[in-house]
Amino acid sequence: MIDLAARLLQPFLHMLEPETAHGASILALKSMPPISMGYDDPRLRVRLCGLDFPNPLGMAAGYDKGAEAPDALFRLGFGFVEVGTITPLPQPGNPRPRMFRLPGDEGVINRLGFNSEGHGPPHARLIARRGRPGLVGVNVGANKDSADRAGDYVLGVKAFADVASYFTINISSPNTPGLRDLQQAAALDDLLARVLEARDAAAQTHGRKPVFLKIAPDLALGDLDDIVRVGAARGIDALILGNTTITRPASLRETAVAREAGGLSGKPLFELSTKMLGAAFLRVEGRFPIIGAGGVDGPDSAFAKIEAGASLIQLYSAMVYKGAGLPGAILRGLAARLDQENLAGLSDVVGARAKEWAGDFA
Repeated sequence: MIDLAARLLQPFLHMLEPETAHGASILALKSMPPISMGYDDPRLRVRLCGLDFPNPLGMAAGYDKGAEAPDALFRLGFGFVEVGTITPLPQPGNPRPRMFRLPGDEGVINRLGFNSEGHGPPHARLIARRGRPGLVGVNVGANKDSADRAGDYVLGVKAFADVASYFTINISSPNTPGLRDLQQAAALDDLLARVLEARDAAAQTHGRKPVFLKIAPDLALGDLDDIVRVGAARGIDALILGNTTITRPASLRETAVAREAGGLSGKPLFELSTKMLGAAFLRVEGRFPIIGAGGVDGPDSAFAKIEAGASLIQLYSAMVYKGAGLPGAILRGLAARLDQENLAGLSDVVGARAKEWAGDFA
């Protein structure tokens, strides 16, 4: 019944301007009865970075920016939920319109620009749900006009250390000018040193929280080499690959919308992000796990991410086109794939096709 209601809601949402529809979907989730639409199979459980994930599928940051609906997202079947990106001070982001659908491509372009309520309101919401089950990661970022962007990430770690299951350091959004410069080796080394110091200090009171680093799929291979080297030397817990792309594949059908500035996500991002994932897996050599994001829209693309090197996977944009039943469908499909290939668990195939996916990026 809940799945039917979600499918009926989808056409209504597509009649609305994208950002308005996004807000309406959050409201709909918060109004949803406490009934699970997920799928539980012990073979899908993943233990990673000291955390027990009931399944490998996560809601990526960008959907629930203000930590308004993590419990409803768990009921859809997600094994973990990442909220944010959250900046220290409130900021409006870029002018609207700033979200655009590409229905012919099942893609989305956004140039939101870290619109954020600041630390206060989302922290209060996470305090209010403390004690409930579910792994909630907090994706932290920097204010656009900050004089010390690395310091903003430190503030995020300090502010949410009491409620976060893990932290994601987002240095890969294309919509805050200069933010991706933090992916350069010297700046990244300084950033990680300060963030991990803050994490370790907070661990004395709140326990050690894993720190994930989220990077762009548009990197030159030399920059990817530097990120892996610096990340391993500093001791990050995992890498998320990747955020939206500023490139526009030649295969796009929605050519007029594709000219909008911003990051492209959804199905058109799958090939690039999975190729980079394979390349990263080969370079990491087991020193830390990788979380695959970008274009996951069903069981096949989810399994491909795992074969390319992902221990966990995330999605967001596909929900715009496939609705609230998608997480459960992916989990059932992954379980069926385990049956089909006589596998005990997904860990058996992590990175099995990394070299094939990396291709000339290897």
